[in-house]
Order: sequence, then C-alpha cells, then structure tokens
Amino acid sequence: MLSSNRTSIRYSTFSMTPTVHTSDSATAEIQDIEKGLNRMENKALSQQRVALSEEKVDNLSKLALGAKLERALDRRMSSQDAVMRKRAPKTNDVLSEKENA
Repeated sequence: MLSSNRTSIRYSTFSMTPTVHTSDSATAEIQDIEKGLNRMENKALSQQRVALSEEKVDNLSKLALGAKLERALDRRMSSQDAVMRKRAPKTNDVLSEKENA
C-alpha cells in the first residue's frame, strides 16, 4: 500500500481543534499567551454584565439612532440650501472670436 501525505488539517469532531502535532516550544508559547490573556481579564467586571430585556434594547437603539440623526443635522450646512432665481433670457447672438480679429 502507498501511504499518502495529507496537506489538509483534520479537525476533531468533538472539540473542533486541529489535530496537528506541535513542538514543545510552540505548546509552551501558546500556554504563555493563554496565561497572559487570563491575567488581563478582569473577572470582577465580567460578573457585572447586565442582560437587557428586548424592550430596553429597543429603547437604547432608538436613542442611539436619534443621537446619530442629531449629529448629522448639526453637521449639515444650512447656508448651502438651494435658492431658485429667475434665469436671464438667452440670446441667440453667438459671438465668434474670428469676427473680432
């Protein structure tokens, strides 16, 4: 039988992690990164998270939309509104540079 080398990574059906063999230094580096991320997480703040009801989420999104609209209207140039004026009648006399020369 011929053995075939796979170029793709196989995923475990249980954990969805790649079954790639890594060296000890790579594993140690990943563990160091994981420890650093765990230290950065503020557990006291993560326990204070609030779960909002659907009504409160709707009210907050409406308030946010109103604030965005107010900011947009504040940035609008009110002096740039269009002003309709009467046009001067067009003349059919076309001047040519050649006649003046």
